[in-house]
Amino acid sequence: MVPEAIRSEQKPTRVRYGVIAFAVAVSIITYIDRVALSLSRGRVAADLHLTDREMGAVFTAFGFAYALFEIPSGFLGDRLGPRKVLMRIVIWWSAFTAITGMAWSWLSLFITQILFGAGEAGCFPNITRAFSNWLPQSERVRSQGIIWLSARWGGAFTPLLIAILFQYLNWRQAFYAFAGLGVIWAAAFYVWFRDNPRDKKGVNQAELDLLKYNTPPHAHGKVPVRKFVTSKTVWLLCGQYFALSFPWYFLITWAPTFIDERFHMDVTNSTVLKMLPLLFGGIGCLVSGLIAAPLARMTGSVKTARKMLACGGFAGATVFVLLAILLRDPYPAVFALAFSSFSNDLVMPTAWGTVMDVAGNYSGTLSGTMNMVGNIGGGLYGITVGTLLSMTHHNWSDVLLMNAAVYFTGIFMWMAIDPVTPIDRGEAA
Repeated sequence: MVPEAIRSEQKPTRVRYGVIAFAVAVSIITYIDRVALSLSRGRVAADLHLTDREMGAVFTAFGFAYALFEIPSGFLGDRLGPRKVLMRIVIWWSAFTAITGMAWSWLSLFITQILFGAGEAGCFPNITRAFSNWLPQSERVRSQGIIWLSARWGGAFTPLLIAILFQYLNWRQAFYAFAGLGVIWAAAFYVWFRDNPRDKKGVNQAELDLLKYNTPPHAHGKVPVRKFVTSKTVWLLCGQYFALSFPWYFLITWAPTFIDERFHMDVTNSTVLKMLPLLFGGIGCLVSGLIAAPLARMTGSVKTARKMLACGGFAGATVFVLLAILLRDPYPAVFALAFSSFSNDLVMPTAWGTVMDVAGNYSGTLSGTMNMVGNIGGGLYGITVGTLLSMTHHNWSDVLLMNAAVYFTGIFMWMAIDPVTPIDRGEAA
């Protein structure tokens, strides 16, 4: 036993930051793989002779499969621990990233995207579960900001990566290359990570003391389904995530096509524009994560700070999308979309940090539930926009107006959310 006097003088080790580093890496890989198909849309559609409606259905296939498997994957993370589940998730989606490059028809691409979405589901809920095990409460929202920054920037720089790869590879070979990144990550993560910080070499007692108020990693009781179903907080968290995800899917599915069709720019300028929305979104995630704690100190309330960030984010997203409809010059219009993405992502760390605080040891299950509902919105978005474009002869203003209307509803949901009271202790009035 280490004497108490010596233990009190110990500086906490920083092994927990390794968990954040692995989360950053997988977040980048996730969004590279996810955005690659929308950026390759033109080549894929031409090669496989696909229409807008058929491509919309392909995007929907991924979104629905991803959504439907969120709860099972989040639940497995709570029951088995994120180490085993995350390795399975990343190996699975990497395999189907490669298989996407083998598609020979609309049906083969559709089925591949269903299986790809099912495999990728649960990645972020299991990252959240790992953070619940490894991070003190004071570091959780900031860490969520960092991983969502990484995810967005992974997607933001994918247009540049695609442009470079397409100089040397066809679209099929590019998907094979992307698949290899996930396999490397999964092997390294499984070797390094442990579900319980106490099982990881190098973690000293001072660092463990930072985590003493966390629920024990293996205290997996029965999921309180009734409390989930009857909780106003759960319903509102799911509703606001639908309102956040539905219009956001524009950025990773149809935005590249919107930029090409509306502005008819050369490849260099269009590539730069395609990077801006997710680039600004990443900055929004980082800003939200960094100012959450200072804002809570300034207002004297974590609850107030979270409501301010979330309501402000939804309001900003609404206004900037409407502005993008009015602007006709390419750079101002896409900068307006970029600022809407920035505003959108002020909400992200706030929502996921709230899940960790209100769900505790069931954060994998609740974050999976929230992400499922959000990605049902994403699944609906692909087919909705594909149909809308076909009906309106590619009137993009109608698409953006729909996005703004959905964002607007999120303000009212966050006004009613209690983002701090644990569900199993009852909710504040």
